[in-house]
Amino acid sequence: MVLAVPDGRVGPPNAVNTSRPWPRGLTGSEGPRVDQVSHPKSAPPRRPTITDIATIVGVSKVTVSNALNGRPGVSEATRARIAAVADEIGFVRNSAARALSGARSSAVGLALCRPARMLGTEPFFMELVGGIENVLSDSSYSLALQVVSDHERGLEAYRRWWGERHIDGAILVDLRTDDPRIPALEQLGLPTVVIGHPSGSGSLTPVWSDDAAAVRETLEYLAALGHRRVARVAGLPGLVHTAIRDEAFARVCAELGLQALPPVHTDCTGQEGARATRRLLLTPERPTAVLYDNDITAVAGLSVAQEMGLRVPADLSIVAWDDSPLVQVVRPALTALTRDIHAYGANAARTLLSLISGRQPGGYEDLAPRVTPPAAAPHPRPDRPDRPDRPGPEAFGPDGAGHRRGRPRRAVSSRGSVRPDVGSGGLRGSVVTQVEPVRAHTASAHTAAPDRPGQLPGWEAAQPCSSSAKASSAARCGSACRRMRPRASRAK
Repeated sequence: MVLAVPDGRVGPPNAVNTSRPWPRGLTGSEGPRVDQVSHPKSAPPRRPTITDIATIVGVSKVTVSNALNGRPGVSEATRARIAAVADEIGFVRNSAARALSGARSSAVGLALCRPARMLGTEPFFMELVGGIENVLSDSSYSLALQVVSDHERGLEAYRRWWGERHIDGAILVDLRTDDPRIPALEQLGLPTVVIGHPSGSGSLTPVWSDDAAAVRETLEYLAALGHRRVARVAGLPGLVHTAIRDEAFARVCAELGLQALPPVHTDCTGQEGARATRRLLLTPERPTAVLYDNDITAVAGLSVAQEMGLRVPADLSIVAWDDSPLVQVVRPALTALTRDIHAYGANAARTLLSLISGRQPGGYEDLAPRVTPPAAAPHPRPDRPDRPDRPGPEAFGPDGAGHRRGRPRRAVSSRGSVRPDVGSGGLRGSVVTQVEPVRAHTASAHTAAPDRPGQLPGWEAAQPCSSSAKASSAARCGSACRRMRPRASRAK
């Protein structure tokens, strides 16, 4: 918004103060220049202080400080009165002043060594942070989260936070073998919870789950299904949990008499997971089952298997570590190692708050992941080994004709499920739809059965297509294009 002044120039609102005479040296016809007019400024509102609270309540500032910071020496009635007055006048604690006074900052630090763009696509850490935040918010604590490029920068962040009194404790993830962060945090005296196995946490408090037990349960499950050649797409080498899983995989395979292919280590991204899966499936003796260290690499492996014409799970079984929504929505659904990651993060936060309060809770072992097959896991049918129970995209050729490399054509209902052949003249390779049946035409509706007792009710023999558009479609697909219409419509 602008304002026109008397001489035609423009200025901001309230540029002209009509209650005062023109400045000296100017006449009323000239009008004031905008740069010569002073603007009165209102003073910003003053923030409430503990002095204001002490005056209202009638106590000293020391009593107010002790009450707000939870120190002893203040009665419950006085503490409640001070808190009520602080809320009423809108008092906000000054974190810098509290840090100088040695009070707690009510914050917890977490440095993640991950590319920032990966956080939105990695379900594990999003669920873990959600569990941590859920517990911290209930205790009026906040989470200081920083994404770093390497563990050295992460350690610098912890040192800076602790030195400036910005945090009261820290959570350490991605525990490495002989991790240099462990002795550094021990020397700082920073209350720290390590999400990792106790074998690598030193004197710091660990929160972990039994990865070796999860690997054993998975391999026993695969062996019971008849698998004899298994592989593993692992995470980053050098991590403690990766080493534990590698050792358990080799040991349990030897006990069960399974042929274990060497693990392929990745950075847990979809690109690396796809590349590792392709390497395994191109070997002369490819595995019949693959265990993935996270859900992103498992979904990438599923895509590669489908590209190579393998049926999951008929030709290849895939097991994902972490049953996230990403694994649940793909088709076919994947077998997963299920654990409550949200509760995992919540238990880590509770353990850290206990450390901050001065208690020594010791380590916390969370529940081990359990093998969870999909709700309706498809299995190959003994009478028709070439057909999966649930047809996927690989069941149809590139032209949508419902056939693939010489295999028998299938009739597909409007719901997308395979109909068995109806007699010797049953529908083969036809997509039957109930939507606009008179004008229905798809590239996959090439042939139809003659009018026989075994044909679908309500439909009669197909008639040749006469339109030029449909004729060109038939020429493209290389088959006689036909259409079907209901008997009732023809009778009218």
